Amino acid sequence: MIVVSIGRGRHKMMIAELRHLAEAGAEMVELRLDYIVRTVNLKRLLADKQCPVIITCRREQDGGNWKGTEQERIVLLRTAIAEGVDYVDLEEDIADDIPRFGKTKRIVSYHNFEETPENLREIHDRCCEADPDIVKIVTMAHSPRDNLRLLSLIGESEKPTVAFCMGEMGIPSRILAGKFGAPFTYASFHQERALAPGQLSYADMKNLYRYDSINVDTDVYGVIADPIGHSLSPIIHNAVFKELGIDAVYIPFRVPREELADFMGMCRQLSIKGLSVTIPHKEEVIPLVTETDNAVDHIGAANTVVIDGFDRRAYNTDHSAALDSITADLSRGQDIDHLTGRTALVLGAGGAAKAVTHALQSRGTKVVVAARKKERADELAKQFHCESVEWAARHKVRCDLLANCTPVGMHPHVDDSPYDGSHLVRSMIVFDTVYNPEQTLLIKQAREKDCHVVTGVDMFVRQAANQFKLFTEREPPVDLMRKAIREVIGATKG
Repeated sequence: MIVVSIGRGRHKMMIAELRHLAEAGAEMVELRLDYIVRTVNLKRLLADKQCPVIITCRREQDGGNWKGTEQERIVLLRTAIAEGVDYVDLEEDIADDIPRFGKTKRIVSYHNFEETPENLREIHDRCCEADPDIVKIVTMAHSPRDNLRLLSLIGESEKPTVAFCMGEMGIPSRILAGKFGAPFTYASFHQERALAPGQLSYADMKNLYRYDSINVDTDVYGVIADPIGHSLSPIIHNAVFKELGIDAVYIPFRVPREELADFMGMCRQLSIKGLSVTIPHKEEVIPLVTETDNAVDHIGAANTVVIDGFDRRAYNTDHSAALDSITADLSRGQDIDHLTGRTALVLGAGGAAKAVTHALQSRGTKVVVAARKKERADELAKQFHCESVEWAARHKVRCDLLANCTPVGMHPHVDDSPYDGSHLVRSMIVFDTVYNPEQTLLIKQAREKDCHVVTGVDMFVRQAANQFKLFTEREPPVDLMRKAIREVIGATKG
């Protein structure tokens, strides 16, 4: 079950949102009384409720907005119980001051906006001693392992427990809470009205992640990156899971570089069956797997890991996706060897640049690499026996194909470009691996010069489709994947 939290300053706005959520199928709503700026009128708020309600009035120290006295807050919570509200949320340090009464159920809670403390079991035991129907423990995540610690607490507890982490790093625990046995999780009314760090919207929890269908048998997939907010992989993979009726969910995992090894070690405990791998982990993940395919061995970067128990197999679907994207339109009526003997300028020296370099060289293309860090470009050039140039000299390279494999131009930095548009010429093929937005500044300038353009959406969808086949051994509906991604980024096929 998803509990939707409402925090508005006026009674009528809170009532309107409560009514809207009930009509939209919400099974339970939390009314945050600490957000109401005037004297709270509980009878008015509860007069026309159409679904079960949790009453919460959070102090500032617990992340709330309550400006009154503590005694006034306790009186308000007692009044909610007297009114027969379905649930009341009581912090563990005041729960003993508010006795059980009537049919109202008690959520005894602990919130920590600073960290995930070491003594979680001790905190949980204290909450259990305060006569709860449900224990709720919410902490701030500073490590991917904090998610596992909170989720494990749910599974180990005899008392029904809601436990998850806040912050971007804590998002997986919000989505997987039900899989580990939590009676419910929390979401915001709207993505712009999150009442706690990392809180997802009701629409995303219900439609994107399909929280209500997640159970103990649900397979978990995801993308690992740092940062993670830019990734749109959950949108297309979850859309395909839904379309094909597959009991699986795909989740964003923010994993700092220094914690990658620890995260990979706990994948089995999180029931993770497969991972998409992106910046900055495409190279660092290789020593952490048990097997690699030939492409990974040649490229030195992986973008996919398939997990089966203790076996972790790494693949690279970027190189074939890049080559197929470049040649898809160019090869109509031609032999794709038209790339043979041409010169490509590859911008960047990370995993994507390695995959694109490998793909182009497989078709006999001469590759020149330029990266903002010259030593990275030199390393790539040495690995692939090609040429490298200083970043400042990139415009001096006479090339037939320009491939941007840097994140320059990615949302929200949409006014940036890795290449001066004045150096683009009509005969060039311009390929940008950035997919959000699809129409990057580089692509727009290339269109103005009448270059042949290849956008990152095509490569993104192709590599994701190949990942999906590795994950599930099933063919994905590629058109659905392409439609899903374009709807989100607001792109049109140009």
